[in-house]
Amino acid sequence: MEDKVPMTKVGFAALNEELKKLKYEDRPHIIAAIEEARSRGDLSENAEYHSAREQQSFIEGRIQDLEGALSHAQVVDTKELSGDKILFGATVDVSDCDTEAKATYQIVGQYEANLEKGLISFISPLAKALIGKQLGDIVEVKTPKGDKAFEVLAVRYI
Repeated sequence: MEDKVPMTKVGFAALNEELKKLKYEDRPHIIAAIEEARSRGDLSENAEYHSAREQQSFIEGRIQDLEGALSHAQVVDTKELSGDKILFGATVDVSDCDTEAKATYQIVGQYEANLEKGLISFISPLAKALIGKQLGDIVEVKTPKGDKAFEVLAVRYI
């Protein structure tokens, strides 16, 4: 049996919604598109058929991925957490020690990570460096562009 993987309550709900959409909207739509393309005859040179089959393969693969992720999820309600120590689910404000650029990140599960939205996976180098730290701590992170240092400005659980 595989280990449970932490996931926020919000992330779990979003993945569940994506799974429902794939199963009950996208899958039936692509099955209908395949049938329509099949009705046009020769499948060997039918680009619409081959495109629909590719889409079906992608959808079925994504459904399997999501079902696996959701079945192994250990859901964490971040609103029930508190404290000054950075743990899974924390929303952290940091400042780059070199540039003084500020950023806000929430430490989330690997399936819900989205850097554009400030959601970083708990297995990312930055999250690994932040976990266990507190307000005012300086965090050293190895990045592809070299070592970076960040100061922890705030820790919240929202």
